[in-house]
Amino acid sequence: MLVKALDILLDRLKIAGVDFSKVAALSGTAQQHGSVYWQKGAYEKLQSLQPNRFLHDQLRNAFSLADSPTWQDSSTRMQCQELENVVGGPQKLAEITGSRAYERFTGPQIMNMYQTKRAVYNNTERISLISSFACSLFLGNYAPIDYADASGMNLMDLQTKEWSPEILQAVAPDVEAKLGTPVPSYTNIGPVSKFYVERFGFNPECRVIAFTGDNPASLIGMCLKKDDIAVSLGTSDTLFLCLSQPKVILDGHILSSPVDKDAYMVLLCFKNGSLTRERIRDTCAEGSWKLFNELLNSTPRGDFGNMGLYYDTQEIIPFVKGDYRRNKANVEVPRFSGKEIEVRAVVEGQFLAKRAHAEDLGFTLSKNTRILATGGASNNLDILQVLADVFNSSVYTLEASNSAMLGAAYQAKYGLMHQDISFADMTQNLPAPRLACTPSKDATEIYTPMVERYRAFIKTITNQG
Repeated sequence: MLVKALDILLDRLKIAGVDFSKVAALSGTAQQHGSVYWQKGAYEKLQSLQPNRFLHDQLRNAFSLADSPTWQDSSTRMQCQELENVVGGPQKLAEITGSRAYERFTGPQIMNMYQTKRAVYNNTERISLISSFACSLFLGNYAPIDYADASGMNLMDLQTKEWSPEILQAVAPDVEAKLGTPVPSYTNIGPVSKFYVERFGFNPECRVIAFTGDNPASLIGMCLKKDDIAVSLGTSDTLFLCLSQPKVILDGHILSSPVDKDAYMVLLCFKNGSLTRERIRDTCAEGSWKLFNELLNSTPRGDFGNMGLYYDTQEIIPFVKGDYRRNKANVEVPRFSGKEIEVRAVVEGQFLAKRAHAEDLGFTLSKNTRILATGGASNNLDILQVLADVFNSSVYTLEASNSAMLGAAYQAKYGLMHQDISFADMTQNLPAPRLACTPSKDATEIYTPMVERYRAFIKTITNQG
């Protein structure tokens, strides 16, 4: 399916009149964690692609497993426990790889493949992530996995940027040979395959730059700087930030930076995002965002001392579910006295959580901090004002909506130029993010104590659970 999608996409671009001969370099991005299993003999097929035939027709029998596991697969709980036990627990695994064991991560998935589909594993000569798989199609060769995507596998040592021997030994035999050697995310791997030159008119000098995962590519597309935090307000809310040194965390992910092999990025995912906000909108504001915003603005910052935390589905950070409310006296209550209090509580509670967990990672808010907001709710200035106040930082919005795809385009250029220019210098003339709102004067006085209240509140909830 993925190969056929590429066939269709390139044909449509050709019909639309795209001049592929002008493309100097290409890169790409794909959903993280998914894996592709190339069967023995697939390398020769990649090397001998015929320009008069579709890719999917030529690679139909190139895979030892037709249905590749993706990030939605959660069948590997047992393998996760095995991996953590091998290295000495979840804390130790996070220290080595940047994350505790997650069911969707590729290490546990490969381990499961070896244990339950031994014949498939033994017939596999190469294991790609979806990003390096897509890169391989353009390269006409097996492409290496990049550092950023490799750090979302529970397999790579974040410090050495090499596969962890201890973990590989626990996963499966010969797995290192099947994975290849990881490379920096901006690596100039080689020229585009002759197939694309002859079929679509690509310049034979066009270079293929390493592909990466969608989250690292989003960080590239947002052009995050040292003091920036990116907040994506979607079905799930996601927070990205850059770190110079890794920090061991159990409730999030530390990945290798896609633009600096010696730096790191943090990814925090909060499952209860827009759907939870919409639930409160429907119950308190008649399903109207206009009324929701009016109720939000009718209450003072700090919500009269009330605090609400709402988790419709099992949350990742923290691991809780349900609705929790405390009044000004810090006593848990079943409901608040007014709908306007409920509305402000859901927005403030979500942003207090993001600030608390960002600070727990070692991020320090300063006068230079910028919040870059994306996602559907970034169009709601009233919600963004609360975000600015809680973080006591100005909030900006981005002109481009597809930051991951934009990041892949930036990476293609950076792969050509990184030896001569820094990423910051290369992107310095891009349009600046638009200022959406600035924090209120009393933001620090109100929300710094509330962050501490949030931490204590969550501790109580998790201890109960």
